[in-house]
Amino acid sequence: MGEEEAGVGDVVVGRVVLTAAAADLVRRLRALHGPLMFHQSGGCCDGSAPMCYPEGEFRTGGSDVLLAELVDGVGEPVGFWMSRSQYEAWAHTRLIVDVVPGRGSGFSLEAPEGVRFLIRSRVVDA
Repeated sequence: MGEEEAGVGDVVVGRVVLTAAAADLVRRLRALHGPLMFHQSGGCCDGSAPMCYPEGEFRTGGSDVLLAELVDGVGEPVGFWMSRSQYEAWAHTRLIVDVVPGRGSGFSLEAPEGVRFLIRSRVVDA
């Protein structure tokens, strides 16, 4: 994004990708729950895990940035949101959404599946 600041509804292209395992889980969750969205947790209930919700269940606002509309591997767009303050700290990273065994937060849709979403990251040029 260079010098310009991301605003509500702006999409920061290429900053978030899904692993094949995460895309498979997203497809399964969408079959069960309908359209989905992610919000990158700021460290409260589940550390800094990406939380998956039915689309619109987590209310975003002026303090949130839409980093991506994830489509590759999942078909329909899945919004990936993060708070603006957290984005400022992570602005030079590519976020890779993965899935690992273990139980995550009870708030995220994958919790009953015995797995949890996890963020891996790589530093990228602005």
